[in-house]
Amino acid sequence: MEIARQHEKVVVVGAGLMGTGIAHAFASSGFATVLVDNRAEALESSRAQIARILDDGVRLGKVEATAADASKARLSIDSDLAQAARGGTLLIETVSEKLDIKRAVLATAQPALAAGAIVATNTSALSVTEIATAVPHPERVIGMHFFNPVHKMKLVELVLGLATSDETTARSRAYSDAIGKTSIVVNESPGLTTSRMSALAGNEAMWMLQEGTASAEDIDTALRMGFNHPMGPLELGDLTGWDTRLSVLKYLHATLGDKFRPCPLIIKMVAAGRLGRKTGHGVYRYENGQRVPASGLKASAL
Repeated sequence: MEIARQHEKVVVVGAGLMGTGIAHAFASSGFATVLVDNRAEALESSRAQIARILDDGVRLGKVEATAADASKARLSIDSDLAQAARGGTLLIETVSEKLDIKRAVLATAQPALAAGAIVATNTSALSVTEIATAVPHPERVIGMHFFNPVHKMKLVELVLGLATSDETTARSRAYSDAIGKTSIVVNESPGLTTSRMSALAGNEAMWMLQEGTASAEDIDTALRMGFNHPMGPLELGDLTGWDTRLSVLKYLHATLGDKFRPCPLIIKMVAAGRLGRKTGHGVYRYENGQRVPASGLKASAL
């Protein structure tokens, strides 16, 4: 199945880190794309970030200047969800990991979408089946779980809810192909595949840090050099945000048992507002978006 880009309109809801990356992926792949958020400053920040990614591609010789300009032109922003959703053929929500918020987004957008539109959620842990109860056609609802940073990570998990149809799965795989991603199909399960493994690794890394097993830098180096991971689990937690990590761990703990019990250090960091890159301080400190060398949290500081 191929997607006719000229007849498509992609609506991305949520101008956070993931929404920005997803909007960039579709706009730069030939899709008319609208990014929606009720925060005007978040929308402007996202548009500027997408422009920087495209400009960096031009500077590095990976993107033609005309292609970058065309991608920018295909992207629009809007703070009115019902208006932005009009005629949309694919909606991807990537708002807070709270079931009531996700369902409210879908309920607002769905009446304005084109007939037969696919509704996708970027949730990393919540139930696609439960999210789909917000719309009259749950067979058109699927999870499309992207990875951060979206413009570099090639995987998309296609998550099947109880009612997700084969046609919806096939079309969603075609969308993934069209933006250059590799997709896998996952039956709905708490934490899917990657979130479950990543949450467990990140939580265990924090337990080791809390216990003084090794420094933050050495724990991350162990995963990068010993297992060829591109990023250590503590670095990744800072990038994702420890508030998001804690929310996922709490859900997995409730659904899958005690092995996902959040490390107390994560709870303490979130309470202190040390959420990671977005606050300038997590396990590591950051200045101007760059990690400060030798700034990793030590067990002795707890």
